[in-house]
Amino acid sequence: MNTSDVINPDQTVWPSPAKLNLFLYITGQRDDGYHELQTLFQFLDYGDELTIQINTSGEITISPEIDGVPLHDNLIWKAARKLQRDTQTSLGADIHLHKVLPMGGGIGGGSSNAATALVALNHLWQCGLSQHQLSEIGLQLGADVPVFVEGHAAYAEGVGEKLTLVTPQEKWYLVVRPDVSISTATIFSHPKLTRNTLKRDLATLLQAPYENDCEKIVRKLYPEVDKQLSWLLQYAPSRLTGTGSCIFAEFSNKNEAQHVLSRLPDGVSAFVAKGCNISPLKETLTGYTHRCEDNNC
Repeated sequence: MNTSDVINPDQTVWPSPAKLNLFLYITGQRDDGYHELQTLFQFLDYGDELTIQINTSGEITISPEIDGVPLHDNLIWKAARKLQRDTQTSLGADIHLHKVLPMGGGIGGGSSNAATALVALNHLWQCGLSQHQLSEIGLQLGADVPVFVEGHAAYAEGVGEKLTLVTPQEKWYLVVRPDVSISTATIFSHPKLTRNTLKRDLATLLQAPYENDCEKIVRKLYPEVDKQLSWLLQYAPSRLTGTGSCIFAEFSNKNEAQHVLSRLPDGVSAFVAKGCNISPLKETLTGYTHRCEDNNC
């Protein structure tokens, strides 16, 4: 289904794309426990979808239910309620999530869902908040939410909230998801995690080989990740994204990525996607905005 398709006059479909951390370095730890990072975000043309129908009841519903995630802990619901309260809108929304991104995969599923809810509902409810204001709300929900709201590939510092727009090469990726869910807190609290990587300027980082400081710990703790990464490295430069569990191999074209995908052992979950410097969500918002302007809505 094309993400810009309209299901009916009252329903719209919004992409919630995956992301990759093309590199991730941990340069320190703050007194509040949060880690200082240097990381490079790029989106993928692959992800979840939110189908949204606004209502006048003020209620926010999410379907289907996610096992183990109560409604009030769902980031989509949290984002919608936060926007609703901050703008004092009387409108509500019925939101259906088509979920394909794994939880605990390090490719931004929950953060992307929250950002899509903020961007879509700001448009549908006609709240009028700026992108910066939406990013500030998003940061309260998670450190990765603002980059999805901004919708452009970015170099991030701080805890991930200080963004500089960049345009890395848009390669093709084979993303493999070992059968394990990894908690970010588990990795960031590990005593042997590297926390003192030397800070470098952006130009130096973009020219250096890309690495992930979390990879060594994840491979040690999760043999499934270690096994799949070792396999991928036979074919192409490969590494962990975020704190995992997803790993990715990079290719110059789709055919090469598809060829390695076809060689994966049976039962391994994986997909091929293209890196995008402009988020599919941002492109969809532009399309809906232009359509609305043309219809004087």
